[in-house]
Amino acid sequence: MADCGSGAPARRKRSDARRNEETLLAAAAAAFVASGVDVPVRDIAARAGVGVGTIYRHFPTRADLVAAVYRHQVEACAQAGPTLLNDKSSPLAALTDWIDHFIDFLITKRGLASALQSDAAAFETLHAYFLDRLVPVCAELLDAAAAAGETVPDVDAHELMRAVGNLCIGADTDQNYDARRMAQLLIAGLRANRFSV
Repeated sequence: MADCGSGAPARRKRSDARRNEETLLAAAAAAFVASGVDVPVRDIAARAGVGVGTIYRHFPTRADLVAAVYRHQVEACAQAGPTLLNDKSSPLAALTDWIDHFIDFLITKRGLASALQSDAAAFETLHAYFLDRLVPVCAELLDAAAAAGETVPDVDAHELMRAVGNLCIGADTDQNYDARRMAQLLIAGLRANRFSV
């Protein structure tokens, strides 16, 4: 007879490998924000508490690591939307907090995007992935806030995301500029009791 217990260790190993990869991606994202995408791999390894070889086993090239961090950040932002909508006191509060997550992603993305520009096809694929995953999340939050009477109706999610993205330009180079405050003012302008567009 086959070993009945062979499935459990394999599942445990896969979940351990996923956790290790999550740890590496979180460490790489933090290192990219702190020091740029050219940060030495040994610095990322130190943040993650692993050896350099472990990073290269998961991500053979820097481009592989940058693309994986980009996707990881998109997924974290996408998953935050439904969680916030469920946990927050109102859809508008969920939308406001999600925009903060989105700004975090955009600040990380600036360096990632420039690092990926040399491979236009890879960058276009990742940008399409970004839109496919995040526009529907933003739309769901906007629809919920409008249905609750908290915001004006018919706000286009893609346009709002572009506006927030534009507000983030320069946030990484000008310490006197507060993109979050500007985004909060933008969201405040969506309130239904303010005015109608």
